[in-house]
Amino acid sequence: FGITSDETFVITTTNRKEITEDNFSELVQDGVTLYLLQSVDQMLLLATKERIDFLPHYDTLVKSGMYEYYASEGQNPLPFALAELIDNSLSATSRNTGIRSIQIKLLFDDSQGKPAVAVIDNGSGMTSKQLNNWAVYRLSKFTRQGDFESDHSGYVRPLPVPRSLNSDISYFGVGGKQAVFFVGQSARMISKPAASQDVHELVLSKEDF
Repeated sequence: FGITSDETFVITTTNRKEITEDNFSELVQDGVTLYLLQSVDQMLLLATKERIDFLPHYDTLVKSGMYEYYASEGQNPLPFALAELIDNSLSATSRNTGIRSIQIKLLFDDSQGKPAVAVIDNGSGMTSKQLNNWAVYRLSKFTRQGDFESDHSGYVRPLPVPRSLNSDISYFGVGGKQAVFFVGQSARMISKPAASQDVHELVLSKEDF
């Protein structure tokens, strides 16, 4: 790597967790992406790509976002699909000390290549590991254990408040993936963890599946 004997360096995960003798076996697994940096908080010089492998739930391939919404007992399913997307933002902003900002934009031009629904918030943001787990179908935000670092890590249901302010508004409880694929054919998640300078981006598409 061209490191001289008098240079110091660190090896970290893409979540900027330094690899040490104590955590090596826990953090270094087959296929994991690692950074070789001068310091843990060094700015990346270029955009990097991380390989993400997961086995999609068969419903992702067979039903995508359709089944739960078409089985909605005669109700208009679109509001429930949008509620799932907003639900993620409500959870992400639940611990904000200042203003909670959630924007919903309907884009009918070609700025994103085709019409799109954009949900933007100023919440806690997601690490690359949390984005990876967001992609896994039917991985509940309240039941993820072990190696799963939830996109709702640390989420605590708030004291009784109107449902519009907490993160339990989703009607079907089937998650953002199904909502995305009910509304459209691809999802682009862009997130910056509050405590990190890194911006992570994940793209899922019907074509990929």
